[in-house]
Amino acid sequence: MNAEPSELIDRFCDVLWLEQGLSRATLSAYRSDLVLLERFLRTSGRQSLADATREDLLAYFERRRAERVKSRTAARLLSTLRRFYRYLAREGRIETDPTALIDSPKLARPLPKTLSENEVERLLAAPRATTPLGLRDRAMIEFLYATGLRVSELVGLTLAQVSLTQGVVRVIGKGNKERLVPLGEEAIAWLDRYLRDARGEFSARQSTDALFVTARGGPLTRQGFWHNLKRHARTAAIRTPLSPHTLRHAFATHLLNHGADLRAVQMLLGHADLSTTQIYTHVAQARLKELHTRHHPRG
Repeated sequence: MNAEPSELIDRFCDVLWLEQGLSRATLSAYRSDLVLLERFLRTSGRQSLADATREDLLAYFERRRAERVKSRTAARLLSTLRRFYRYLAREGRIETDPTALIDSPKLARPLPKTLSENEVERLLAAPRATTPLGLRDRAMIEFLYATGLRVSELVGLTLAQVSLTQGVVRVIGKGNKERLVPLGEEAIAWLDRYLRDARGEFSARQSTDALFVTARGGPLTRQGFWHNLKRHARTAAIRTPLSPHTLRHAFATHLLNHGADLRAVQMLLGHADLSTTQIYTHVAQARLKELHTRHHPRG
């Protein structure tokens, strides 16, 4: 208890460096958090960081909230303090951890990036369907937007998993869970063209049961498709940041925008928990608010 506050911080950072090899930037962030708390505690009459009580820390967090510190920053700060006070407890410098009964701040879940329907139409039209590779890419993008599959599920499909006559695809998702997803007329038409006019040229060079193949006839990889998708997005002048899940997000959001049932979307996406799917209702609501603001005469 007699150690100077700065000494406590120095020892703590030394231990983090020795035991976990944290970077200089990370250690600097820990030190900065603790120094700011130390200054606050001195104004409250505390002589050391080790003297802080739960009420002191709650008062400090209240001060930071008044300064409009974001919840994510507050969560990181609490993580720092928990680590620090656990270290003090382990070293026998404190008897009670003042962070033990402090709840983590609730973090707002970021909304997934998606595409507008117009952007999807431009992306679908970007591949040159007059070439075998362009036809394959058009079929893949149509297929992905029609089904909402994960990219890993898409590139892992085999010929046996797709039935054009029934218009469904049998998907093996996370945890080897199986689900049937309808294709839709456009996806069926483009997939049929790809199978008739393009895949045969590629698969003749290599035997594989993969649905979508490379120019050499082997299965297309997740990275290969992602590279092609970004190239077509540039052609379509799409400035919305893309991720491997962008078309999956668009699939779910556009279904909900057009009145689809949330539980139906959950089954199509293969989500085990409905709460995972509910994030798309927020995306749809945000889109409706944007449209209202832009087009309503009093928006």
